[in-house]
Amino acid sequence: MTSRFSSFKLALTAVAVPVLLAAAGSAQAATITISCGSVGQDFEFCKKHTAEWAKKSGHEVKLFTIPNSTTDILALFRQMFAAKSADLDVINVDVVWPGVIKDHLVDLKKYSKGAEKEHFPAIVANNTVDGKLLAMPWFTDAGLLYYRKDLLDKYGVQAPATWEDLSAAAKKIQDGERAAGNADFQGFVFQAKAYEGLTCDAVEWISSYKGGNIVNDKGDITVNNPQAVKALKMAASWVGSIAPQGVLNYAEEEARGVFQNGNAAFMRNWPYAWSLGNGADSKVKGKIGVAPLPKGGADGQHAATLGGWQLAVSKYSKNADAAADLVMYMTSPEVQKERAIKGSYNPTIAALYKDKDVLAANPFFGSLFDVFTSAVPRPATATGLKYPEVSAAFWNATHDVLSGKATAEDSLKKLEAKLKQVKRNQW
Repeated sequence: MTSRFSSFKLALTAVAVPVLLAAAGSAQAATITISCGSVGQDFEFCKKHTAEWAKKSGHEVKLFTIPNSTTDILALFRQMFAAKSADLDVINVDVVWPGVIKDHLVDLKKYSKGAEKEHFPAIVANNTVDGKLLAMPWFTDAGLLYYRKDLLDKYGVQAPATWEDLSAAAKKIQDGERAAGNADFQGFVFQAKAYEGLTCDAVEWISSYKGGNIVNDKGDITVNNPQAVKALKMAASWVGSIAPQGVLNYAEEEARGVFQNGNAAFMRNWPYAWSLGNGADSKVKGKIGVAPLPKGGADGQHAATLGGWQLAVSKYSKNADAAADLVMYMTSPEVQKERAIKGSYNPTIAALYKDKDVLAANPFFGSLFDVFTSAVPRPATATGLKYPEVSAAFWNATHDVLSGKATAEDSLKKLEAKLKQVKRNQW
């Protein structure tokens, strides 16, 4: 057992909290440990809904808080699987992971009883490997552009149609707000830290310029092309100009913090930021607009990376039946509806996009429905078990360009060579 995994066990013991000690005297009662997200309101929703399930089922639930970074989460889970640990029963699965961790998850088909038919077919297909339903869709995601409606009105600019429009609008508003006394004001904040979130952002930039993806559906390496160069050059021009130098260390929450404190005109983030941005403690409550991410020039296209999370049962769980029952409850229409209304988490159940309560809480769910259903997937299917290595190479190459360590041309050329090396070992 590695020292990293030993640390994981200690952390689990320290933070796991009983939600409800129900039916303590019953031999039938099981203790189920579920990993809960720590971004936005994830943990509080997880605590509430697992408590409801515990009360109904008579089981006990313990919560484990996972790191913010998807990269760190996957590393943690892989350590756990290598040790065949039974410490976690229900785990969060990023949309790009099913093919990577397929050998460690329980087939949920005998538990779902066809409930997966209510969910978006593309996500169910994503979660199905070798005919096995390895995870139930929990919520879906796509990158969005957030903007300050009041500041766009103040400076007479429109929601940007292209990245060039965004650059100009962000500069105009930033200059004006700084001249008015807010020295900390930024034009645009996004995810530029070297992690999976940067892969998401950069896939959007390149696709918006019609530069394809990192790897195409056939497994061909396509990322080194003139349109991808153009996209990365545009993004690099923002750092230290309309975005702070510190953006190179921003993940989702760092970007949201700046925007929600009233110190940015535009932000790229996921839908969860909507409800928090309109929360009681937000300085921009009621001032936020949402739009599709800009196109890559007049001839470009809108592109949003597909995100989202699923719930799965670890193959090493000692209580698979109870764990699967918890998964089915947490991904049910009732729970997804509440999470959509109170947390802006995009449901994976199509019917909820016509629900009047959901649309009242998130008006853009209706107007931007096409964004969510046509989001660009990362090449996890084409690269299979090698996806984490492919993504890491891509985000590091992109980060080198953003930080000025390499030109877009050189970085993409080196990336192509690196990916060819990875591909030789099969993906």
